[in-house]
Amino acid sequence: MKSNDEREQKHMKYVLTSTAAALIMGVVTLASGPASAAVVCNRDGECWHAAHAYRYRPAFGLTVHENNWRWGPSEHFTWREHTGRGYWRNGVWVRF
Repeated sequence: MKSNDEREQKHMKYVLTSTAAALIMGVVTLASGPASAAVVCNRDGECWHAAHAYRYRPAFGLTVHENNWRWGPSEHFTWREHTGRGYWRNGVWVRF
């Protein structure tokens, strides 16, 4: 039969292990960042992931694709990731 000290130590170990696991999962979740909702490409072939499927003005000359979109073997695009709202124009990130 286990003593009270042994049971308390086992319980404390369980609590600490559970707490550590929960904290690690929280950090991993926060570090993963937001999921992308769309792939956006401009006329120059620069593409990036957008956190939201924004409605860009037609004057921007952008094409919004589904998040799983990939270009074909005969097409040429360049990935240019950036955070925040905006779009690439002439190699410059334009925020809005």
